[in-house]
Amino acid sequence: MQSKYKIRLLKANLIAAAGVLAAWSLSATPVVALALWVSFGWLVITALLLDFSHRYSHGLTWQVIPGALLLGLIATAPERHGLLVWAWAAVFMLPQPRWTFMFNASAAALGWILITPEQSIAERALMLILLGILGMLALSRARQLIDMNGAIRQRSRLIPGANFWAGEQLLRDLPREQTRAEREAIHAELIVLKVKRRQLWATAKRLCSLAYPFENTYRLNNTCLATLMLSRSPQEAALRRKQLQAALADNVASHYLPLIDIEPATLSLDRLCHAPMTRSTT
Repeated sequence: MQSKYKIRLLKANLIAAAGVLAAWSLSATPVVALALWVSFGWLVITALLLDFSHRYSHGLTWQVIPGALLLGLIATAPERHGLLVWAWAAVFMLPQPRWTFMFNASAAALGWILITPEQSIAERALMLILLGILGMLALSRARQLIDMNGAIRQRSRLIPGANFWAGEQLLRDLPREQTRAEREAIHAELIVLKVKRRQLWATAKRLCSLAYPFENTYRLNNTCLATLMLSRSPQEAALRRKQLQAALADNVASHYLPLIDIEPATLSLDRLCHAPMTRSTT
């Protein structure tokens, strides 16, 4: 398979959907046309910027945008866009946090109310039941994707070709690295860095480029990174920390822990992320 995630096909579908909306807008009223063109712009931009990979999961919940646009299309002309209510099933297939799901569920309910004022009670009830069934099936699919991606993250490099791993891998590596450091009489440290969400991937790539080939870097969460640094002595480690901090952005906070002082059995990713940070590792 040329592309594991079929990026080209997904992009083509988004462009095709944008084309349908553009054609639809030609015979629409000004208000409806505006909503259609906003949706067109979102589809095109998404297609151009799309990088559908578990390795680059964006922190911002962009899933709220298609829900808002879909509700806007229905609200501008319920009698004309009634069929769009079934598109909520596709929206619910997107992995999304709870608050985004609540927004989309409320928007779907409002869309259902807008298109059913002229229908009988039986027709309204049937449509609501069918929407509920489709929504549950979509949520089940979204949960499968979340579970699958979580399993992949735990065992895969998060940046192809770089020693950048999920935080769960760090918990598995620590006992082995402690044993190696003791056996080879080297000084090992775990450096944890706090970055802004939008800086995470760029900082991760920079960390990987600064580390030795045998040193690993880890993603603890959306704002925390960690790297295992191996040095000949504490003095060399202090110098490397200073050089590392100088090579990163000024707003990157950090702290370090000698590997010998870490108890892997009681360590957690959450504890590492919430440890006090400073602007300098020296």
